[in-house]
Amino acid sequence: MTKLSNLKVKIFADGADKAGMLEMYANPLIKGFTTNPTLMRKAGICDYKAFAQEIVEAIPDRPISFEVFADNFQEMERQALEISTWGDNINIKIPVTNTKKEPSHDLIRRLVRAGVKLNVTALMTLDQVRDVSTAIADGPPAIISVFAGRVADTGHDPMPLMAAAVELLRLYPNQELIWASPRELLNIFQADAVGCHIITVTNDVLKKLSLVGKDLHDYSLDTVKMFHDDAQRAGFQL
Repeated sequence: MTKLSNLKVKIFADGADKAGMLEMYANPLIKGFTTNPTLMRKAGICDYKAFAQEIVEAIPDRPISFEVFADNFQEMERQALEISTWGDNINIKIPVTNTKKEPSHDLIRRLVRAGVKLNVTALMTLDQVRDVSTAIADGPPAIISVFAGRVADTGHDPMPLMAAAVELLRLYPNQELIWASPRELLNIFQADAVGCHIITVTNDVLKKLSLVGKDLHDYSLDTVKMFHDDAQRAGFQL
């Protein structure tokens, strides 16, 4: 197994809890941050702008992705241009389509021409990667987020898709590929193995980093002890 210190893939913390984000900011393994409206809602965020500006002030020197939340492209563009003024380290997350399944390619091209750093999100097919990659070609640094975890949820192995996406992006030095929505710590090593540039990881998965390299016999014993201790605490009798 590759040691954590030897990983080439960059780990971005994915969340919207300020305390959790600052905890991860103190970890040198964490190279950036992403969030989205769903995570912000779960964290109880009510004032989008205030939260985002507070986070950028607290974390000024690592990339952070904030997502637009409109559904029509004109309003997406307005939101993207405003959010981009809140910090030099911000990437604007634009969904690959709106809720009507209309591709956001034209919007992406306009934002690229305006010099906005993008993170195009919610991709799940190689055709989407190809189309988006072409739309952001020759623009400022950009990220493409492929939701490998959600692909896996459908019973499909995301590894071939992610490997093919890596090859597509080799044509464009301004673009990085994110392995998004990972489900387990192993995904970090899978992303590294296929040459993915970035993986977004939630705090609950990141907390398992201490297990990397743990002796499996010791881990087996820890598990046996856990079952035994919990049975004792429950006071089970037969």
